[in-house]
Amino acid sequence: MSELALRAEKLDAADELAPVRSRFVLDDVVYLDGNSLGALPANVPGRVADVVRREWGELRIRSWEESGWWTAPERIGDTIAPLVGAAPGQIVVGDSTSVNVFKALVGAVRLAGEGRDEILVDATTFPTDGYIAESAARMTGCALRPVTPAEVPDAVSDRTAAVLLNHADYRTGRLHDLPSLTAAVRAAGAVSVWDLCHTAGALPVGLDEHGVDLAVGCTYKYLNGGPGSPAYLYVRRGLQDRFDSPLPGWNSHVEPFGMRPSYEPAAGALRGRVGTPDILSMLALEAALEVWEGVTVAAVRAKSLALTDFFLECVGAYVPEGLVESLTPQAHAERGSQVALRCPNAGGVMKELIRRGVVGDFRHPDVLRFGFTPLYVGFADAERAARVLGEVLEPA
Repeated sequence: MSELALRAEKLDAADELAPVRSRFVLDDVVYLDGNSLGALPANVPGRVADVVRREWGELRIRSWEESGWWTAPERIGDTIAPLVGAAPGQIVVGDSTSVNVFKALVGAVRLAGEGRDEILVDATTFPTDGYIAESAARMTGCALRPVTPAEVPDAVSDRTAAVLLNHADYRTGRLHDLPSLTAAVRAAGAVSVWDLCHTAGALPVGLDEHGVDLAVGCTYKYLNGGPGSPAYLYVRRGLQDRFDSPLPGWNSHVEPFGMRPSYEPAAGALRGRVGTPDILSMLALEAALEVWEGVTVAAVRAKSLALTDFFLECVGAYVPEGLVESLTPQAHAERGSQVALRCPNAGGVMKELIRRGVVGDFRHPDVLRFGFTPLYVGFADAERAARVLGEVLEPA
C-alpha cells in the first residue's frame, strides 16, 4: 500500500463526518459527480413510497392539509435556510432554478426602481443564467452587460438595476467573493442576485450576514434532493413587501382559494410561489435533507478543503508531470468543492475513468470535473480517483 493510501486510511479514521456516509446508498464506485447529481440518501425511497401509497393512495386530497402538502414549500425552505445562512421565513421551495432566476432577476429590476436601465450578468455564468438574463433585459427594457465577477466593483453604477452572479464557477470551481461583491452592488444602489447551485450544501454562504438581496439555488447537487428536485428562492426579509414577482400565480395569492380575478400577493417569501407544488419530488427533498441532522456547514467546509487539497496532492504524485493542468485555485478562499483538471481528450479520459469505477464528469472542450461532497466522499476515494487517473493517463 502506498504512503498516500495509508494517509488516506488515517484521515478517514479521524474524520468526524465519516459516520454520515452510512446515511447514503453507496457502492464500490468512487462517486465524484455530486456537483451534478448528489447520491441517494438511504431514507428517501421509504419516504417516497409512503407519500405515494398512503398520502396519495389512501388520504388522497386530504393530504394537502393532513400530510402538510400545502405548507411544504416554506417548511422545506426553512430547513434549507440554515445551510445558506438565512433566518426562517425567507426561502420558498418550488419550480426549477431557471424559473427562479427569472423571477429573481425581473423582481430585482422592479425593486431597483425608475432610472436604472442596466443588468450586469456574470460573463462566466452557466449558460441558462445568461439566456434568462437576456430575456429579462428585453422584458424590462434594460441593457444587458456581461462582466466577470472581478469587474463588478468597477462596472456597477447608478444605471445598474440588478447584478446576477454565480457563487462558484461551474467549470473551474473558482469561488467568488460574495461578501465584497454584494457590498459593491449595494453601495451602487443596485440589487444583488446570487446563484448558489454550486455552493449550497458544500460551504458557508451567509446570505443574511452579508446582506444578499435575492438568491436562487438547486437542490439536486450538494443537497442531494434527487434528479429534477425543486429549486428555491431567497428574498431578503426587508425586501419582501416590495418583491413583485413576474410570475404571479394562485399559490402566491393572499387568498389562494378565493379565486378572485385580481391578484394580490401573499405576505413574505410566499409571494415567490407560483403554481401547485410538485409534491412527490418536494417531499423526497425534505427526506433527503434529514441527512444534515447533527452536521454543521463549517465541518463540511473544513472537510471539503482537506479533501480537495489531498486530491490535488495525489494527482501531483500519481499523474505524470505535464499531462494535466489544474484550473481550480489553490487558495482556499477562492475554491469551491470541486477540482477541475484540463487535459487532452478529456471526454475519452472521463469515459475510461467511469469504466474503472471513478465517476466524475466532462465539460467541453477539455475539462475533467471532480465534485467532492464531504457527506459521503472520503479520503480513500480521493486517493483512488487520483491513482486511477494516473493509470489512465500513463504514457504507453
